[in-house]
Amino acid sequence: MEESMRKRLEAMLDRYNAIEEELSSPDVGSDIQKLTKLTKERAGMGEAVEKFQTFLKKERDAEDALAMADSDDSELADFAKEERRAALSEMETLEQELRILLLPKDPNDDKNIIVEIRGAVGGDEADIFAGDLARMYFRYADKQGWKTKLLDASEGPSGGYSSISFMIKGDMVYSKLKFESGAHRVQRVPKTEASGRIHTSTATVLVMPEAEEVDVQINPSDLKIDTYHSQGAGGQNVNKTESAVRITHIPTGIVVACQTEKAQLQNKEIAMQMIRAKVFAHFQEAEDQKRATERKLKVGTGERSEKIRTYNYPQNRVTDHRIGFTIQKLDRVMEGDLDEIVAALIHFDEEQKMLEAENA
Repeated sequence: MEESMRKRLEAMLDRYNAIEEELSSPDVGSDIQKLTKLTKERAGMGEAVEKFQTFLKKERDAEDALAMADSDDSELADFAKEERRAALSEMETLEQELRILLLPKDPNDDKNIIVEIRGAVGGDEADIFAGDLARMYFRYADKQGWKTKLLDASEGPSGGYSSISFMIKGDMVYSKLKFESGAHRVQRVPKTEASGRIHTSTATVLVMPEAEEVDVQINPSDLKIDTYHSQGAGGQNVNKTESAVRITHIPTGIVVACQTEKAQLQNKEIAMQMIRAKVFAHFQEAEDQKRATERKLKVGTGERSEKIRTYNYPQNRVTDHRIGFTIQKLDRVMEGDLDEIVAALIHFDEEQKMLEAENA
């Protein structure tokens, strides 16, 4: 193992042990804010520390085996040589895994997300496809044990959604779904197509990390808040009270709306969550573009106009164009089996970061 890498891991192990000691202190137990911060920091380095400790054990095993390999007992010497080979092989695997764990972390990886999907090119079929994508993400979230909450939706005239926004809460949500932003293309025969011709339609997906008030400062005077009568399929509350809320962030022109709750206050709270996420994403994108003159995110810029994936129904095929990844499992993917695609995207991004680290 390279000396610089070992020193980083040794420093991490020291810090991990120091946190363990701090957490056992009664003073920390009574300070919820500090307890939360330390627990989160410990969790962030837990996997790397565990693997490094295993690496150190295998290193000791290899050294012990080397000492026994010179034994006059040939059987014991052969056994020791085999044990050393096994230990060195495991050390090599662990070192590669540790190299990945030491790559720069996206500070948003552990955040919840807000997803916005819109029907784009293709009229009614685009809206239907937007609905299919929303269902796909809901199914995936359910399989991951995450929680979902509908924030806002405008149904398409023939089904699906012209736009839909929802939140997904859970463990490391953004880390797994952050590469979904962009234009998704579908190739299939629409239900409304009488001649059986295959049509191509698109829907756009925007994945934003949930932003807390500490993440983005929004001046209340920069917000224009409107209330209006909610629209929906009946119910006593519909069209009788101005429960729906629309918020415009004047400096950026970003607009969000929410009418999913019966109470105006609840809709306003949800709309504020949405506006914070969108404003945060807006300024983050601007920062990313400043830093990305030499490196756009290798698995995509996240821009809505960028075609990132094609869902071909006749061939039961899904292709992610950014990494050239194709699987013949469209039926399963649309049921929320996204694990293979997500893993391929994460792996590709890790490889790119490792190349950059080596060339830095």
